Amino acid sequence: MSHDRGRDDGVDLRAVDEDGYAAWTRACHRGFLRSAITDEDLALSPSVLEMIPGRVLGAYDGDRCVGTFRTFSRELTVPGGGLLTACAVSSVTVAATHRRRGLLGRMMARELPAARDRGEAVAILIAAEYPIYGRFGFGPATWTTEWTVDVPRTGLGRYEPPRGGRVDLAEAAEVRAAGPALHDRFRRSVPGAISRDARWWQVNTGEIQPPIRQWKDPFYALYRDASGRVDGLLVYTVEDIWEGKLPQCPLTVRHALAATPEAERALWHYALSVDWTAKLHTGLRPPDDVLPLLLGDPRAAQVTTHGDYMWLRVLDVPAALRARSYGTTGSLVLQIHDEAGIAGGRYELNASTEPGASEVRTTTRDADLAMDVRELGALYLGDESAVRLATLGRIEELTPGAAARADLLTRTSRRPWCPDMF
Repeated sequence: MSHDRGRDDGVDLRAVDEDGYAAWTRACHRGFLRSAITDEDLALSPSVLEMIPGRVLGAYDGDRCVGTFRTFSRELTVPGGGLLTACAVSSVTVAATHRRRGLLGRMMARELPAARDRGEAVAILIAAEYPIYGRFGFGPATWTTEWTVDVPRTGLGRYEPPRGGRVDLAEAAEVRAAGPALHDRFRRSVPGAISRDARWWQVNTGEIQPPIRQWKDPFYALYRDASGRVDGLLVYTVEDIWEGKLPQCPLTVRHALAATPEAERALWHYALSVDWTAKLHTGLRPPDDVLPLLLGDPRAAQVTTHGDYMWLRVLDVPAALRARSYGTTGSLVLQIHDEAGIAGGRYELNASTEPGASEVRTTTRDADLAMDVRELGALYLGDESAVRLATLGRIEELTPGAAARADLLTRTSRRPWCPDMF
């Protein structure tokens, strides 16, 4: 077990081994304000959470765990379909009794350089609160939106089987069998999507019961094309609510993915045609989801949630910039400031429209744009605009027109999206 005392405040950092998982898990749950955790939950946590020796970190005041931090590797899809190894950061907590002591900063300072040394070119996380992670170089790289649909106003009419394909109700075992291959096809076309392991499918189909979460068996629907290939998956629950003799049942989508436009349209039409459904809650979707435009009246879909979702921190600028493709060819010199000293420098990008084919090198040429590494994280997947950030004063445009040129290079036709919580 390695130690890092840091400043002399009586708290040291330790890499947690199997003997310390139970105390670490209790501290993590306290940090997320979950007070009820059983011994059975504690025993199950290592099989639900990806707890990798050397990548589970705790902050300890004596024998008491007062901070938690965990990382694992995931493949991240970048614009153009390239895959980049990312360090996924999760289970980040600091006890309320130990705030404002720099514990999160110490955990970040220990783990982010280690991630770069492992060859992980970026770090990613889901931010519980907006103001926390920008000071560690993370920028909001994807956003998410949820709609509530007034089903009678959609104007879709009754469900009819799609031409050339079919929607079938399925069992959890079928989803575990067909889901991984479907998701692998889906994620390679969606910048911001990340890989899933077998554990994800076990937990999200109820084969492994997650601690704390009350599991309710959902309905599963699969879309198959004319050849029988599974091209789409819909997972949903329905509440049994009636007012008088009138059904007012809300349908909530837990998960939806489609590898083809035909599958996407068919599954939404099916979901909006389920008997007795008055409202449909879409779950978290990409901000430019096509669902509202599938409806006869797009106003039937009202936004109920919209916000930042996956944050990204570049650790290796050349590797990250080379991995993705760009909207056109061209060159750009970026001056990146990184207070942590991990990714700072001046880099010349000669962009290609093919992933992995761009040239990136350090340079002494005059910079076109200057920015903090957190702004690079916001721009990297193509969601944010360099022109917008320059207007806000968060990017310095040193060459006239460079921000607009950066947008032509980096922005994507569909907004990046991360479907997964981690």
